[in-house]
Amino acid sequence: MASGKNALRVLSLFSGCGGLDLGLEGGFVTLKKSVNEKIHPDWIEDVVNKNFIRLKKNRFETVFANDILPCAQKAWNHFFGDRKEIEGIYRLESIVDLVKKSKSGEFEFPQKIDVVTGGFPCQDFSVAGKRLGFDSAKSHNGVNEEHAENESRGTLYLWMKQVIEIVKPKIFIAENVKGLVSLGDAKKIIETDFRNIDKGYCVVDAQVLKAWEYGVPQSRERVVFIGISRKYANPKILADIEQKSEQSQYYPYPIKTHGDGEGLQKIVTCKDAFVGLKEPDESSDAAQKAYSKAKYYGKMQGSSEIDMDGVGPTIRSEHHGNIEYRRLSEEHGGKILSELNKGLQERRLSVRECARIQTFPDDYEFVFNDGTNKVNSSDAYKVIGNAVPPLLGYAIGKRLESLWNDLFGE
Repeated sequence: MASGKNALRVLSLFSGCGGLDLGLEGGFVTLKKSVNEKIHPDWIEDVVNKNFIRLKKNRFETVFANDILPCAQKAWNHFFGDRKEIEGIYRLESIVDLVKKSKSGEFEFPQKIDVVTGGFPCQDFSVAGKRLGFDSAKSHNGVNEEHAENESRGTLYLWMKQVIEIVKPKIFIAENVKGLVSLGDAKKIIETDFRNIDKGYCVVDAQVLKAWEYGVPQSRERVVFIGISRKYANPKILADIEQKSEQSQYYPYPIKTHGDGEGLQKIVTCKDAFVGLKEPDESSDAAQKAYSKAKYYGKMQGSSEIDMDGVGPTIRSEHHGNIEYRRLSEEHGGKILSELNKGLQERRLSVRECARIQTFPDDYEFVFNDGTNKVNSSDAYKVIGNAVPPLLGYAIGKRLESLWNDLFGE
């Protein structure tokens, strides 16, 4: 966490358990193979052991967070609480209600905000969902009920837009599922709405970032919107970005570091991600001991075995126990014979293995009961699946941090 006059204050919306918050702040432990040292030699703070490194801290500091899921707030507070004064930072309340209270004078958002982030609800734009998009039947509180116009879950980005209008950050970052880009004109509509905030924002065409191209061992794809305030930014740099797009030296999206191609590092696999993890019955980590006991139901979503030599599946929040299998039995088509021959039994991915696939560090406990708060394995799967991979957030944050002085002269 940054501190002092160099800190850049972040207001986090739809925060979940804080994947993007952690990514922007940095300073966490990740796989050594997840960092391409040829491209980013300045990312590493220190070497933990032969497999893990600690990333450098960034200038970003989360000063406000919110969500409607109690388990997300509990997980966030449990992890971030020992590193900052958290009283009142995380509001367990809908963004719609917060904006209404702000306008009525009942509530005030923090002032002098540099960055607003928000992963507005994605199920309604997801290929795996019902693709309702803007016409979601669910309200801003996530339940099926009558709601006013623009208060559906599918239009909550408009309330994020209002928060941006209120706090006037220098930059905002919004993200959603890849499916949004193929849902009619949704991407174009959202970009246009974001561009018409306050005195205008330079909103670079949203990009689909493939997590595995940034060292994340997962087949996750997210569409990311980045907006830069015309009120604060150097107009010549904004013109360069708008004219040259990806060819601009100030292009705000991070360059890929993993995959096929010159200078790129090999993708990080599940085998890489699970290094050092013991089997659940041998582990002292509550998150590794916890895994879904849902039965095998044949060929359907969540009944496949992970590829140890490839990237992991997209970790889903709405799995209902149907999280993918760490290994299947031979009877069910299991292919990890080297483990089956050792007598290791069929089981689904543990909470910790899902967290590793998402690049959360092992000191993020996820499953705990501290006497005051409790998060069980079902809640843990949900908040992990909802999160932005911290390492992907770190790549975005590092890129924006590198441009900050040029953009804003500070």
